[in-house]
Amino acid sequence: MDLYFKQKAFSWFASYDVYYSTGKTAFSVKGEFSMSGTAFRIFDDLGSEVGLVKRKILAWRPTFEIYKHNSHVGNIRKEITFFKPSFSLDMHDWHMEGSFSEWNYTVYDGSNRRIADINKELLKMTDTYRIENVEPENALEVLMLVIAIDAEKASRSR
Repeated sequence: MDLYFKQKAFSWFASYDVYYSTGKTAFSVKGEFSMSGTAFRIFDDLGSEVGLVKRKILAWRPTFEIYKHNSHVGNIRKEITFFKPSFSLDMHDWHMEGSFSEWNYTVYDGSNRRIADINKELLKMTDTYRIENVEPENALEVLMLVIAIDAEKASRSR
């Protein structure tokens, strides 16, 4: 199953739509800013909140907490590297490898089985990512990784 993660143009706060390859909406993401930091709420196609990605304010490196149905399932943290982007995950025994360009990532499980490929599509008006080969049961968690990666990159560009 493939998903397309596309930032909405002209959105006041970070807001995204996530589509299946058929064009049907899979998830909606709404960013919010507050004194406690940046958070991204994820809603399913029926409008029910199913996940939350929340940036930790007081962290040495950019760190995001991942919540699924109000339960904490893990964290993603940007590692300090010189050549290839690296994020550490403490979620499902997964790990992730990125390309030098910071546009492509692959997520693996503890047995080195590929969970998903994340590719940023170039020459688009807004940030657009293609999430490839993701199994339906992993789609929400992989989407939350993409949200954290995109938020970390956006904070560096400000």
